[in-house]
Amino acid sequence: MGNDYLTNPLVFLISTLFDLYILIVMLRFIFQIIRADFYNPLSQFIVKVTSPLLIPIRRIVPSMGNIDTSCVILLLALQLIKLSIVGLLSGGMFAIGMLLVLTVAETVSLVFSVFTFGILIQVILSWVSPGTHNPVTAVLYSLTEPVLGPFRRLIPPIAGFDLSPIAALLALQIGKMLVMPPILALARSLAG
Repeated sequence: MGNDYLTNPLVFLISTLFDLYILIVMLRFIFQIIRADFYNPLSQFIVKVTSPLLIPIRRIVPSMGNIDTSCVILLLALQLIKLSIVGLLSGGMFAIGMLLVLTVAETVSLVFSVFTFGILIQVILSWVSPGTHNPVTAVLYSLTEPVLGPFRRLIPPIAGFDLSPIAALLALQIGKMLVMPPILALARSLAG
């Protein structure tokens, strides 16, 4: 009991802090791809928070077209470090192959979660304060448009109700259900 008593809160704290920073790096990566407003206060915050770790990586790793490879490397490195620390504190050791696959799995899962929660937040904001504009909603709409746009073209509003978020959320969930099991199965096969 004594070991778990202190280990569980420590694992929770480390995991939460890493997850928050990984989320911010992921948002920066996605914002670069979708070309979100760089001058938006939320975008500026994300750039300022992530630049101290990204700038040194950029000196070594060049971008490949529109893909900021330094951001991808930072994302994967942070996931790898988090999983390693949590594994060590929890008393388990991962095989390196399994650790690398779990790193990719966590990152892919985060992509699905970012778009899912982005759409949910956008829907809630449209109910609570429709028509209001603030810097966060502007970036949120930029974030979700690549996913919602195709569904809006397929499903027109019905009696003033936009059902495209429901279809997009279903598609994201199905996509996650199709993509994640093979990755996790690969990780399990590398465990032994």
